[in-house]
Amino acid sequence: MSIFERYLSVWVALCIIAGIALGQFIPGFFTLVAAAEFAKVNLVVAVLIWLMIIPMLLKIDFGALGQVREHWRGVGVTLFINWAVKPFSMALLGTLFIGYLFAPLLPADQIQSYIAGLILLAAAPCTAMVFVWSNLCDGEPHFTLSQVALNDIIMVFLFAPLVGLLLGVASITVPWDTLLLSVGLYIVVPVIVAQLWRRWLLSSGPAALSRTLSILQPVSLCALLATLVLLFGFQGPQILAQPIVIVLLAVPILIQVYFNAGLAYWLSRRFGVAWCVAAPAALIGASNFFELAVAAAISLFGLNSGAALATVVGVLVEVPVMLSVVHLVKATRGWYEAGTTPAAVTPATIERRS
Repeated sequence: MSIFERYLSVWVALCIIAGIALGQFIPGFFTLVAAAEFAKVNLVVAVLIWLMIIPMLLKIDFGALGQVREHWRGVGVTLFINWAVKPFSMALLGTLFIGYLFAPLLPADQIQSYIAGLILLAAAPCTAMVFVWSNLCDGEPHFTLSQVALNDIIMVFLFAPLVGLLLGVASITVPWDTLLLSVGLYIVVPVIVAQLWRRWLLSSGPAALSRTLSILQPVSLCALLATLVLLFGFQGPQILAQPIVIVLLAVPILIQVYFNAGLAYWLSRRFGVAWCVAAPAALIGASNFFELAVAAAISLFGLNSGAALATVVGVLVEVPVMLSVVHLVKATRGWYEAGTTPAAVTPATIERRS
């Protein structure tokens, strides 16, 4: 894990400060950026989002889908958490905390938008940072790769209907044309571009891909930080008026992460999944594809919306929270393996232990 990734939350905090300050001192610049739209797509943000997402997807080998059957129990647990539990639990937590418990402390005209942002954050399972978390907890790399590839394929088809359903249940108007456009721009197109680029690079050998990824990784993170500066440039007045908003939005996100990680870990133990698969399963089940969430929130609700702010809070808490989940699964390995059946010990597990 690079120092840039390890201290991502610090960089995000600095971007919050920089964005708010720039929004106060040069508001004309942000007005100009907001005006650079075509067919409801902000062109500046679109370029930054592609710079974020394409390098992430470049790491994914869809050929790994053939390995899914080797760890079918772990895959089944993670799919259940990612698509049947996490989005719905976040919708429930968002409605409970933001819609009711914290409502008197929040701007009334943004409450529905905050809930929408939380739903968008939970509806997309993480694709890239999961590799970092899995490596930190000595997870089975083939499982992680195959699970992420499978989630990406599912996301192409399920993200829009799932988001539409949950926003509708939360009584939030769904702009279907914009939602489908977002799926095309920020999922389908990046997946196609990344896979074509990956094949071209691999035709020159694995070293070409590694060199390209080493160059693009900092570019991707810089694009993320630049997007955050823009977002907080627009959100500045609202945050200065009510700084507690960020803390309140973090509460359902934190509960959701620990709940889903714990549920995935417990279910894996119940179904006799090897620990080296259960650990990344818990992490994949808990983390979010925040780059996509930010892009979708901006497209659907705008740069200065509560939805965009809610997704950015997810970025702010991602690294420290996921590092704590890594620590928890490593610290409980003895408890986990004491409760699994001998059938869960695969040859790969034996090799890893030796």
